[in-house]
Amino acid sequence: MSNPLPFLKNETPVNWFWVDVSTQNLRVMKAAHETVRYPISTALNGLGERRNSACTPRGWHQVRAKIGAGLPANAILRGRRWTGDCYDASRDPDENGHQDWILGRILWLSGMESGFNRGGYCDTFRRYIYIHGTADTARLGQPVSAGCIRMSPENVCILFPETAPGLPVFIGLQPPVDFPR
Repeated sequence: MSNPLPFLKNETPVNWFWVDVSTQNLRVMKAAHETVRYPISTALNGLGERRNSACTPRGWHQVRAKIGAGLPANAILRGRRWTGDCYDASRDPDENGHQDWILGRILWLSGMESGFNRGGYCDTFRRYIYIHGTADTARLGQPVSAGCIRMSPENVCILFPETAPGLPVFIGLQPPVDFPR
């Protein structure tokens, strides 16, 4: 029987990330072995691919772009550009008592599964879904984001230089069964 999803195969990539939603950890994988894990936060609204859902999209993605090389770990990014300002804990929160700061680095994700997380109303890249630093480190390990994968600014800065564009990223509650080409 032919593979119904032609971008998948059964060979494990050499390097990839698993965003383990069930444990709220980003697992750095070398083939089938975890090398390190970092606490993260995925979406408060759970998993889902639809535009404007404020959900974290499931399935296979790849790092499409890396933003923030050379910036301070606490650099505030808005619209994928450094504002020239850096976060410190004395900053005022927004009118709701919090601010969803994007700090330090961005790994911008693009879906790899056409019709599921790529294209149309479910396109991860057009939804601006990132792995990024956050000021809300006290709630890492809890699903509280607006769709992105949040990490501590220090950890995303550790991950950043080791991450190449095109690196596969799987987002799900369980490990993947099939792998991208």
